[in-house]
Amino acid sequence: MIRVLLADDQRVVREGLGTLLGLLDGIELVGTAADGEEAVALAARHDPDIVLMDLRMPRVDGIEAIRRLNGRTKAIALTTYADDESVLGALRAGARGYLTKDAGADDIHAAIKAVARGDAALDPSVQHHVLAALTEEPASGADLPDDLTPREAEVLKLIAAGLTNGEIADRLVVSAATVKSHVNHICSKIGVRDRAQAVVYAYSHGLAER
Repeated sequence: MIRVLLADDQRVVREGLGTLLGLLDGIELVGTAADGEEAVALAARHDPDIVLMDLRMPRVDGIEAIRRLNGRTKAIALTTYADDESVLGALRAGARGYLTKDAGADDIHAAIKAVARGDAALDPSVQHHVLAALTEEPASGADLPDDLTPREAEVLKLIAAGLTNGEIADRLVVSAATVKSHVNHICSKIGVRDRAQAVVYAYSHGLAER
């Protein structure tokens, strides 16, 4: 079972999403919070696998709450807003997924499972906003940032394209263990904690297709 905590300041949304989560196979709702401060406290108490976090909430907003989780619990932003500031703010704070509230049950279920296994889960409309917000010039092949090797840059590009480690291994004709090693080296070199932040890095440094 994937243990999920839900944070949203609107009671009707909490109740509706809580009911939906209760119907999803393999998901256990362990608590609900009405603001970011309560979400952080409940995360410390219940130790969920995933927090579904609204962004615009009183006392402590969702972005600050995600930052306070400090990677201990994986966060997915689930919000009405998909503007550049919200998207980039949440991902830079440590969110590993970003969905809008237009997402259906299947989308939410898929995102929770993806993030639980260590992948990123970004709504297509969010990727569009990320691309629109990032305007840095692409890095040349001879001048890769942060001492990335050409192979690491290639792996990072495929991560940004949404491929899993297994799919990257198939594409590059290497083992999954080799890809995992590359991913670990990449994250260490560029100073990110997870794949969602690596995607932001790839786009901001011109290492992903626009």
